[in-house]
Amino acid sequence: MRRYILVVALLLAVNLHGKAQQPKMPTAQEMTVKNVDELEKRLKLTPTQKSVIYNYVFDMSKQQLELIKRQQAGTSKEDDVTKFYKLQNDTNDNIRTILKGDQLPEFEKVLEDRLNGGNTKKKKKKGKKGKEEEEEVVTGISGLKLKP
Repeated sequence: MRRYILVVALLLAVNLHGKAQQPKMPTAQEMTVKNVDELEKRLKLTPTQKSVIYNYVFDMSKQQLELIKRQQAGTSKEDDVTKFYKLQNDTNDNIRTILKGDQLPEFEKVLEDRLNGGNTKKKKKKGKKGKEEEEEVVTGISGLKLKP
């Protein structure tokens, strides 16, 4: 009887440990809020623009999460990756149609930043004697090249 209880407890502990290790996937709403908040700060959106963009991004996020879940479950189709990026491109095109003036070039910068991993600013690093030096972050294919 003791062995039976010990085995059940061990299996339960392994199961709980495995579930604790899995990262939680964000919801479509969480993704949308983060995305729209960034756009609002950088583009200075009007309330109407924010509302319309929220709807576009929320629809895209829901559909993309479904594609991700299918891929994780192993039931994805060949064209799911294409659909994923098509949703993104269509949403970006829809957003462009409602932006005005200076918002368009800034939106292109946002997209470029996202493609570059969101870190196009210069890093500060401590050099000799505690002085801060700036290190330029190289992105794209040139960032993969080895330094001589």
